Amino acid sequence: MKKQLILEDGTVFIGEGFGSEANTIGEVVFNTGMTGYQEIISDPSYCGQIVTLTYPLVGNYGINRDDFESISPAIQGFIVKEAADLPSNWRNEKTLHDYFQIKKIPGIAGIDTRKLTRIIRQHGALKGAICGIEEDVDTVLEKLRASKLRNDQVKQVSTKTPYPSPGRGRRVVLVDFGMKHGILRELNKRDCDVIVVPYNTTAAEILNLSPDGVMLSNGPGDPKDVPEAITMINELLGKVPLFGICLGHQLFALACGANTEKMKFGHRGSNHPVKELSTGKVAITSQNHGYTVEEESIINTRLEVTHIALNDGTVEGLKHKDYPAFTVQYHPEASPGPEDANGLFEQFLTMIESEIQEGASK
Repeated sequence: MKKQLILEDGTVFIGEGFGSEANTIGEVVFNTGMTGYQEIISDPSYCGQIVTLTYPLVGNYGINRDDFESISPAIQGFIVKEAADLPSNWRNEKTLHDYFQIKKIPGIAGIDTRKLTRIIRQHGALKGAICGIEEDVDTVLEKLRASKLRNDQVKQVSTKTPYPSPGRGRRVVLVDFGMKHGILRELNKRDCDVIVVPYNTTAAEILNLSPDGVMLSNGPGDPKDVPEAITMINELLGKVPLFGICLGHQLFALACGANTEKMKFGHRGSNHPVKELSTGKVAITSQNHGYTVEEESIINTRLEVTHIALNDGTVEGLKHKDYPAFTVQYHPEASPGPEDANGLFEQFLTMIESEIQEGASK
């Protein structure tokens, strides 16, 4: 089935449809990862977005039961140069086409993804529509330009009720803003007694769970669209150790008086170099975000920059000067990507132990 991708700037791409035959509208972004498409598809941080993969062949190892980062994908659509019809891998269970049909996600293949990526890099992320070839371009453009993208993505993907993931170790309350399963997996690996709670859980409700530490997860959208989380983090500061990832990092910065801003086309990929300022060590990281903490806004806060992106100098890590709290913009759990920064989970647990020992000695 022929389909077309129409961008709000009027650019039209013609390609082959796969997956669902439904039409869709979303923010078109690109990811530069060479592998890990299943984790990308199921990452809740892509809620409301049409994801373009710059690597040309996608679907060649199929879809398996183990590599999901959420139960239900939240992407609006998928764009690739070539979608493999005959995947080959011992874990393969179904094709990309079959999976997208089940999940009602439309895809388009056979378009010039290099040209599309260059357009996004030049103009920034654009609204786009994937629709049938029979649709009138001018009519779709009018609808596309008049449409407003949703700003309640965190509400869409966050758990609706708290639930436990039991362990015998320290208790960590994990605030779900669109949590990837990899974060929970890393905490479980360390035998943490995890309680996952919704994005709008109050500080008092979290403290009533008697946590040894609180983790702020990744998630989609603009951090300023989640004011209740900013209030919650502000009220937790100094009362319990905090560790934030991605959106959790941005919300932490806002709670501490810093500012965030939308990036031109964001960081989405699995090979982003990040430098730790205290040691000079560079880690290759997995990233997926369209907003960043404004470095100038940190000056009048009690925050300190700990990491920077080597590609563009943006803020990649923060810590509080007075309280046990630190955050990173990238994904230490990877999924997909390198595990260079995996030790940050150990750093979080070490911080928790230090606080417990300090409290016991008082």
